[in-house]
Amino acid sequence: MKILREEFGRLKSGSEVIKYSLVNSHGVTVSILNYGGIITEILTPDKTGSLENIVLGFDNIKDYEEKSPYFGCIVGRAAGRISGASFEIDGYVYKLAKNSGNNSLHGGINGFDKIIWDVKEIVEKEYIGIELRYLSPDDDEGFPGNLDVKICYLLNNKNELEIKYLAAADKRTIINMTNHSYFNLTGNLKEDILDHLLTINANKVAYVNDEIIPSGEVADVEGTVFDFRVAKRVGEDIEKNLGQLLNCGGYDHPFVLNNDGSFSAKLEDRNSGRIVEIITDQPAVVFYSGNALGKEGLLRHNVKSKKYLGLCLETQDYPDSINQEKFPGKIYSPGEKYEAYTKYRFYTEDF
Repeated sequence: MKILREEFGRLKSGSEVIKYSLVNSHGVTVSILNYGGIITEILTPDKTGSLENIVLGFDNIKDYEEKSPYFGCIVGRAAGRISGASFEIDGYVYKLAKNSGNNSLHGGINGFDKIIWDVKEIVEKEYIGIELRYLSPDDDEGFPGNLDVKICYLLNNKNELEIKYLAAADKRTIINMTNHSYFNLTGNLKEDILDHLLTINANKVAYVNDEIIPSGEVADVEGTVFDFRVAKRVGEDIEKNLGQLLNCGGYDHPFVLNNDGSFSAKLEDRNSGRIVEIITDQPAVVFYSGNALGKEGLLRHNVKSKKYLGLCLETQDYPDSINQEKFPGKIYSPGEKYEAYTKYRFYTEDF
């Protein structure tokens, strides 16, 4: 196993962007930038052993800085939308940056996806990786408290990528981080993801309003377009004339995970034989079907961006829980640790 390091370009500010590539003994490769903690590539074999990329991204830093719809990045301080771009703790109302209509999305205008992280390489017998560190100052994008953040990307020879999140603040605050990779298992973005098979181990889903904010209704998936408890084509119901799908132009919903000791979600492409299995300790996964893709121009592999070219499975705490009575919201007190864990297991089957 080895870690490769190379310059990826410079931001408009002049800051140098470095790409770190984690390569295991099977050739599985995960490439990550110190800018935004962005996963730019994940190379995995298909059923014939051919290594190809399975995530969406650009091949230059200019496009990431100007056009990226959160491709592969760390999302924080708060994943998803905060309704009204505000929340209250102990009687004080915190006003956030508005970057999605009247709401705050994915940490605001300059969230964790747009910062240069401090990086330390990790080399152990069983795995390699990088540790990303950042001190988010008090009132950063309106969030309270100086927040010390550490995120580790770890790759092993079992073809597993682990992401570990750790943070603590010196004021009572909210924290909810995720990774925003868009998956496409066809290899080098050959086709869209509508024929991918998706399984989500969730009996319930949170409905959203036309601003893609949780409406407060949590419903059973049984008998609905949200029933992915058994593997189902992503495109099977996506074009149905239903309010919940029309609100988002497809899927963009938090699924309440069963957390029964099994996997949390699984994505399969029968043509390539590729499978990604996701295991997390988080209570929810937001399934976003790439409904707004298409404005980004050319992506890596000289493929033009289009709707449904990739999908996200964002493991996280309940979005907007601070403003949602039916969600078990979490406020972190000074020194209290925020911890989250997600593992991606890459393998193939010859269907």
